[in-house]
Amino acid sequence: MPQIKRILEAALYVEDLELARSFYQKVFEFETLFSDQRLCALNVLNQQVLLLFLRGASTVATVIPGGVIPPTDGDGQQHLAFAIDLSELPRWESRLGENNLKIESKVRWTRGGTSIYFRDPDGHLLELATPGLWSIY
Repeated sequence: MPQIKRILEAALYVEDLELARSFYQKVFEFETLFSDQRLCALNVLNQQVLLLFLRGASTVATVIPGGVIPPTDGDGQQHLAFAIDLSELPRWESRLGENNLKIESKVRWTRGGTSIYFRDPDGHLLELATPGLWSIY
């Protein structure tokens, strides 16, 4: 079996690209790697890329000098979880409050982890999770 190393990119589909970019930069301090009229690529800790696609803007193939990117699109509320240390949980709760973000739910998992859930401007469910959520985390 060929090996993979990690998930490199995750994508969310948004109604207002500038609003979404501003949200993720303000709340998480993700810097922009690339941005145009159809997508914004954000740097997540120099390890992953969060792609924000303008909903409906990538439904046809995109031709670039190196080849063709197949079409993609999404609809509805999606989910994305970020790993945090348990010691950072109170600071994140404060940061969300400072940004007028309501914590929708707080879950204490049987393995010992804790998750807090809140929404981005498009209604996507975001999670901050401490170790103990999964057997691998």
